[in-house]
Amino acid sequence: MPNWLKDAVFYQIYPQTFLDSNGDGIGDIKGIESKLDYVKSLGCNAIWLNPIFDSPFMDAGYDVRNYYLVAERYGTNADLKHLFETAHEKGIKILLDLVAGHTSDQNEWFLQSKKAEQNKYSNRYIWTDSVWEAPPKYKFICGMAERDGNYLVNFFSSQPALNYGFNEITHPAWQHSPSYPDCKATVEALKDVMRFWLDMGCDGFRVDMADSLVKNEDGEKPETCKIWRNIRNMLDEEYPEAAIISEWCNPKVAIGAGFHCDFYLDHDNKGYRHLFRERNSKTGECEAVFAANEKGDVTKFLEEYLDDLKNTSDKGYISFITCNHDTPRMTKMFTPLEAKIAYSFIFLMPGVPFLYYGDEIGMRFIEGLKSKEGGYSRTGTRTPMQWDNSPNRGFSSAPAENLYLPVDTSKTAPTVKSQESDPESLLNTIKKVIAIRHENSDLQSDGDFEVVYAEKNKYPFIFKRGKFLIAVNPTDKEQTAPFEFECNTVFEIGKTETDGKKITMSSQSLVLFREI
Repeated sequence: MPNWLKDAVFYQIYPQTFLDSNGDGIGDIKGIESKLDYVKSLGCNAIWLNPIFDSPFMDAGYDVRNYYLVAERYGTNADLKHLFETAHEKGIKILLDLVAGHTSDQNEWFLQSKKAEQNKYSNRYIWTDSVWEAPPKYKFICGMAERDGNYLVNFFSSQPALNYGFNEITHPAWQHSPSYPDCKATVEALKDVMRFWLDMGCDGFRVDMADSLVKNEDGEKPETCKIWRNIRNMLDEEYPEAAIISEWCNPKVAIGAGFHCDFYLDHDNKGYRHLFRERNSKTGECEAVFAANEKGDVTKFLEEYLDDLKNTSDKGYISFITCNHDTPRMTKMFTPLEAKIAYSFIFLMPGVPFLYYGDEIGMRFIEGLKSKEGGYSRTGTRTPMQWDNSPNRGFSSAPAENLYLPVDTSKTAPTVKSQESDPESLLNTIKKVIAIRHENSDLQSDGDFEVVYAEKNKYPFIFKRGKFLIAVNPTDKEQTAPFEFECNTVFEIGKTETDGKKITMSSQSLVLFREI
């Protein structure tokens, strides 16, 4: 386990909309490098970069054309190496985004695989044995190659699935087991990609769709898990300080498969959704725990979370996110105050937290944008970072019509500049909470977690982490609960009183106590 993860707080950067250094309307590596001091000022000591590899950008870089080359619009391999070096000088780690389950249909591996003649890449992807063979259970693209066969895709039609084999063989003529030599070669090719960037200075990878490797697998996906344990063994032997973090949303399985962390994501009936995203299916009303309307139920979250925490303790970490590039920003449903309380909670929880760029100032989800590079409903979460009130909010010197995506031009659009001088701003609140986390090991990734008060459909929620107690009342009403602790207030949103027997919390409040 990389020791640095114990006190890691990540900042997720969507490179094309973070900062444009050359005026072409698209963010780039040099723009990121110029803002490393800003990232550090937040208290973030690690960065996750969304894909920066060469790509035709049918899916914003998640369609990799060349795993060994930085996309020209972001810079060069030398620029990325320099970013690693500069970040390390400032005490910041950087993870790249590894797309393991598929490539672009323009990737050289796939172009060779399409050929009628057999070659070393023929089985790098999954092809049927005839153009007339396209079983309906699978998602095939038909009639697009000189090769006699159809290829399986992993996501969009331009993203052919890499061949790691099938758990259950239903069509022996073209399906192989994960132990088949060509399937094992795919794993070795992935390892080589990882080694290339780790040798250059990368500190690890966030793995896209990490559970999507071996096909015909349900449940705990044992064959996919074997592959990741194989890769983890390689990392432990060759790069013991490198981290791998999975997009899986099943910590017990993912961490058991060798990942150091697994994300809690906005998936149906999952704990993260109960906390921050739950909606009534009939009325559309927000029923999340952190909404002010008192509709949430924290016990739904705890039922899942406590089991996950128990089964991953001392093995790996659960990662809470403020948002990511696939999820509407919390400000789509929450007011700035609701978001402030929710984000503060995230940084006071165990595990390795992730702050999505712009959430620290409460950037909005921008409705009604035309899809960009496969963004579709996700596009409104990917708009340019809002630095100040100069043209294009300081993101780029390009004409507005040349920007990758339009900036938020509303008069009330939050910016870094406008919040820096306000001690009660969302930006400064997040800085305070992260600083407190860094100063106290009880509040870091490994710290204990104990429920003190959590009742079905009731507030507040109170939990303990070592010598610290955290009480949360996101509702628009005053709330009380039993509370027999002697303690001092370390951090507070709203007002809280204790009398030795109970706690009384004002509406929309959060408090961090230290026991005496």
